[in-house]
Amino acid sequence: MAAGIDDIALYIPNLYLEASDFAKARGLDPAKLQRGLGVEQMAIVDTNQDPACLAANACLNLMQKNKLSPEEIGRLYVATESSFDESKAMNSYVIGMLEQVYGKESFGHCGGIECKFACVSGSYALYDNTNWIRAGEAEGQNAIVVVSDIAKYDLGSSGEVTQGAGAIAMLLNDNPRLLAFDPKVTSTSIKNEYDFYRPFGKETPIVHGQYSNLLYLIQVKNALADYKQKILKTGLVTLKDDETILDHIDYLNMHLPYSNMGKKALAYLVRHEWRDLPRWKEIIAEIGMDEPIPKDPRGTIESVLADAEFMAKDHEFTKLFTKTEKYAEVYESKLASSLIASKMVGNLYTASLYLGFRSSLEFEYQKGVNLDGKRIGFGSYGSGASAMVFSGLVQPEYEEVVKDMNLETEIGVRTKLTLEEYEELHENKRDTENNIHSAKKEFILTDVKTSPESRGERYYEYIE
Repeated sequence: MAAGIDDIALYIPNLYLEASDFAKARGLDPAKLQRGLGVEQMAIVDTNQDPACLAANACLNLMQKNKLSPEEIGRLYVATESSFDESKAMNSYVIGMLEQVYGKESFGHCGGIECKFACVSGSYALYDNTNWIRAGEAEGQNAIVVVSDIAKYDLGSSGEVTQGAGAIAMLLNDNPRLLAFDPKVTSTSIKNEYDFYRPFGKETPIVHGQYSNLLYLIQVKNALADYKQKILKTGLVTLKDDETILDHIDYLNMHLPYSNMGKKALAYLVRHEWRDLPRWKEIIAEIGMDEPIPKDPRGTIESVLADAEFMAKDHEFTKLFTKTEKYAEVYESKLASSLIASKMVGNLYTASLYLGFRSSLEFEYQKGVNLDGKRIGFGSYGSGASAMVFSGLVQPEYEEVVKDMNLETEIGVRTKLTLEEYEELHENKRDTENNIHSAKKEFILTDVKTSPESRGERYYEYIE
């Protein structure tokens, strides 16, 4: 039985911070910031918004767009790393909000949970619900997987410029118009790490940036190696002697804590996949430099990062490699379109991978590319740490959905924040009633109880 993504909808907060304004205020070079990270704008939540109402708004957009009733939804999962309750699942808040529109207990039959494994949790949620459909338990119903997050870092920290917020809702069923997932190829890599984490009671994460970036690359590479074995075993792909598995993936979507991380990830994977092919000799000849090797043969992340000479040479090699004609062709054809939306919105944590997928569909279609039958690959990563690599084929009916995609229209009119307004919002100096954006046809947070007997209870309202 086929299973995959039938449609996709988003909700992005209307407030944003211009990265160039931020850079100037923090004494950074705006041009260097854009070149290094690929950050242009960062979506910022208002006082009356949280991850749950972002998720509910994305769900509502998806259901209204497809004229769905609650009876047609069998499962509703929310994947997030911005959870605010250690017991009550975020999908229950979302269902409560949706029932303000569709009627009390209209979702009472709907199963689901909140999923957590940093930014990879959305991919695990997709996998779980895809298998629910394949097993025949859906019985004609759809599943909704929502990925929703607020990426927030300490003021003055290195991660502050990679903030963002938003939610992506995906409709899954057994007759998908957009993408049917390849069966029996999903691959994972997991280990216990402290590269990025947020302890109980802390609003912002603890980040080991260089360590986390390298761990991301290694874990995805490991998952890709397993994926290659599985997809060859299924017979979906057959490799010639001078081919790699990446040659059979038409588009690649990578986890995007910032857009340029996608470029780094692609370069890393391509280097490892091409290293044993004849084309690599041509690359080395064009670069005029051998690929550097770390001094420590153990090759641990700690030893690699401590090897300053290697890191400098590897940076130089990567820079030269990404300027080669062969790499540029891969980048432009497989990845570039997926990075456009991230530049406009910022880091969405769990949702960043799927914003990239949505971006790739819209902007490749605008180029006039026929996407029917194209294989889309996903390189998902969550700190802590796990990676997941999987793929699917674009379906013949994709144009029914993609033709109406317009990121700017779907986000709506945006309000540019001053640095002072941004810092007030960041430091929670405004209450829920002192909001900046005027809500219309969306859910907002109205109250969070503080009394001992009801502490933490959250209340929402749909604004007509």
